[in-house]
Formats: sequence, C-alpha cells, structure tokens
Amino acid sequence: MKKILVANRGEIAMRVMKTAKKMGIKTVAVYSEADRNALHVRFADEAILLGPPASSESYLLGDKIIEEAVKLGVDGIHPGYGFLSENAAFAKKVEDAGIVFIGPNQEAIITMGSKLKAKEAVKKYNIPMVPGVDTAITDVAAAKKTAAKIGYPILIKASAGGGGKGMKLVNKAEEFEEAMERAQSEARSFFGDDAVFIEKFVSSPRHIEIQILADNHGNVVHLFERECSIQRRHQKVIEEAPSAILTPELRKSMGEHAVMVAKSCNYSGAGTVEFLMDADMNYYFLEMNTRLQVEHPVSEMITGVDLVEQQILVAQGHTLPFSQDDLKICGHAVELRIYAEDPFDNFAPSIGTLEQFEFLDDAQVRLDTGYESGMEIPIYYDPMIAKLITYGDTRAEAIQKILEVIDSAKVEGIKTTLPFGKFVFQHDAFLSGDFDTKFVPTYFTKAAVKEQNLVESQLAAKVALKIFLESSKKLVV
Repeated sequence: MKKILVANRGEIAMRVMKTAKKMGIKTVAVYSEADRNALHVRFADEAILLGPPASSESYLLGDKIIEEAVKLGVDGIHPGYGFLSENAAFAKKVEDAGIVFIGPNQEAIITMGSKLKAKEAVKKYNIPMVPGVDTAITDVAAAKKTAAKIGYPILIKASAGGGGKGMKLVNKAEEFEEAMERAQSEARSFFGDDAVFIEKFVSSPRHIEIQILADNHGNVVHLFERECSIQRRHQKVIEEAPSAILTPELRKSMGEHAVMVAKSCNYSGAGTVEFLMDADMNYYFLEMNTRLQVEHPVSEMITGVDLVEQQILVAQGHTLPFSQDDLKICGHAVELRIYAEDPFDNFAPSIGTLEQFEFLDDAQVRLDTGYESGMEIPIYYDPMIAKLITYGDTRAEAIQKILEVIDSAKVEGIKTTLPFGKFVFQHDAFLSGDFDTKFVPTYFTKAAVKEQNLVESQLAAKVALKIFLESSKKLVV
C-alpha cells in the first residue's frame, strides 16, 4: 500500500495516520465543513471535503468517499471506529471498487453485527453464554413462558443493538409486554431492525473484553484483556489493562474463548470479544466488535504491539509476525476518555472554544486527540475529544501517573470528564479492584463529590497557610 484514506475524524483519524506515515504510507483525510481546520485535515497528505457538518451529509456518505478514493488512487480505506466501521455494505463496496478495506470481511461484520447471528455462530464452540433465547421473539406468550423459566429479572435486547439502545430491564411478568413493545420500537428507530431476544439479567456485572488479532492465513491470537466496567449511560469512560481481578487461569480461558469466537466467523484483522463477568467470576460471551476499539491503546501499552500497523499488514496479506507464546503482559496501563461533558451535571454536553488544552509531556503518558488549544468543539459528533493513557510497571504506578497528569492539565473553555477521572482513580473501590458497571450510580453522587471537593479545599488551605507562614518567617529574618 502506498496511500490510505482514513474514513473518520478526530483522534482516531490522527491515530491511524500517524502509524501509516511511520510505515511510509501517504494519507488522505475526509472532513465536513465543521472540521475544515481540524488537526487530521492538516496532518494528512491530501484532504477531501465531504459536505455539511451533519454526519449524514458527510462522514456517512460511503459512496462519495469511495468515489473520491478511486479518483485519488487510494490503495486502502481504514474506517476507524463509529461511522462506517461496521457497515458491511460499505466494506463490500470498497472491495468492489478495487480498494482494500482495512478490516474484516463483510460476512464477519454481518455475523457479529447481529447478536442473534453471533450467538448462533459461537454455539458449536461451547463458549459460555448468558442463559436466554438465541432466536428472535415472534410469539410474546411463548417468550413470557421462557422468561418465567429463566427467572426474573431479565433483559429484552435488540439483536442489532448497542450502547443500551433497544434494551429493557424487566423485573416481573406484568412488565413484560410493555417492555417488549418499547424495546422493539427503539430497535426499529435506531437500527431499522425490531428483532429482539431475552437474556437473564446479570446483576452487578463486570465488563471485560479480549483484544484479538487474526490474519488471512488462519492464525489468531489474543492480546489479553481490558477492564471496561467504569461506564456512564452504558458507554465506557475508563479502561485498564490488564484487569485487576483476573487469575492466570481465567485469563487463559477467556483468551482461548475469544480466539474461538474469531474463528467462528473467519475473522481477520483487529477485533474485540466482549464478556460479562458476574460476582462469582463466571463469564459469558456478550458480543464481538468487528473493528478497532476506542480503548485499544491500553492493550498496545502492555504488549508493545501497534494494532493499527498490524491491521494494515494483515490487509496487505502478511502473516502475523508473532504467535500466542510470543505475547506477554508487561506492566499496566489505564485510560480516561476525555469527553466534552460536565460530569457534575449528569454528563451534559459542553461545547464552545477549547481555549487551552495542554498536558504533561512524559514517556509514560500518551494523549490521543484531534484537538488543540483554540479549536471549537462542534455539537454534531461524539463528545470525546481525547484519550489520556498512562503506563506504569505496576497498576499503582499507572494510576499515580494519571492523577499527576490530571492535576497538571491545563484545560480551559469547556467542561470535561477530567474531574470525574480524578474521582475514580482516587476512589477506594477502584483502587481495590472491587467495582462493577454500577460504579457511577453507586459512588459518583453529589454528596460524594461535595465531600471530595471539601477535602481538596481543606488540603489547599493548609498548603497555602504553610507557604504563608514560611514566607512570613523569611520576612522577619
């Protein structure tokens, strides 16, 4: 490959382009009118204006992106994540145009894009799955009987869903039919597919996922796990690798099952197999994401593997340069997604001018971003503006480093999730490893935040008093 088009924006566009340039590959950016002065546009060798700010009129215009790619003689298209990354029709059109899609084949995207098809694909591998049904509900009366057999509470979930959309918790039989209608309505609205199924509700689960890599020659490896349980509105905010609770035996078992999931759909490239883990350390297959994940940097930090580089090499037809036995966990990494949101106002969006955006420059610190001081934060796209990742020889060291970076960060003009990150990284539940996906509603309360602010204010006052007294002594002398 001599030229790659990155069909995305922001930090992931920058991330992919940096590796491509390192490999000696020219890059093409696409952008909307809102992103005319964006970093990824300036960084690329060439750039194409797609249209107005709305993603439906710009970043989701697959046919236009392919048309422009053909004109510019592009060899490969990297979709990043979000937008067109898991669009099987787009992947096929890219290949039909004689361009390499840097991702899995369309069959794998289709299979794993449907939770029901995914369940069917992995069945024969005896991979643990949450008790429930693995076919779409068509008979409500029969489904109610199944729910009663599984035992309430249960979840009604959209087959094509994600991010909590089309998912309803049902605590008793009397709520079933109404929840079913609402789940189907949401599924139709968000995904154009009202197929839903039911699963046993796993209370207080942990969200643990396994990074996999596969080539086109039958080789599949896993790059260990990521802990992704700190979430708001069913979306991750903080991730780390490795997990603080997995034993070597569990890690091996989950890794092997993740490899089986990849093999079940003839996967190639980078992907993620997600599991739910209950309080008794039982784990269940949740889904597979057929793309690079937002949180991929923590896996890169502990393995030394550039996942984007491997994606490109696999797309070029290369064999994976390592086996499972070659991969080892070295140290620990934590990541905070920096959203343009006010965590003290229920994570409400915060837009405007990013007047100052500066972070500590350190060998143990990585900042993936598409923004810099003086840029505008548009309202049209996902509010994530950066990812802050730190590394340490131990978990404690990685956490201490990210707290140091948060404290020294200079961010002005908008609200961000930096204060939320500080709250989490200092919390006893997180530090002990004893937390689950309910961390935010359980611990991030107004009272807890007020208490933390009071403690910090008292500490600041003591420091100020000490400095004042020491200065007074010098003046007296």
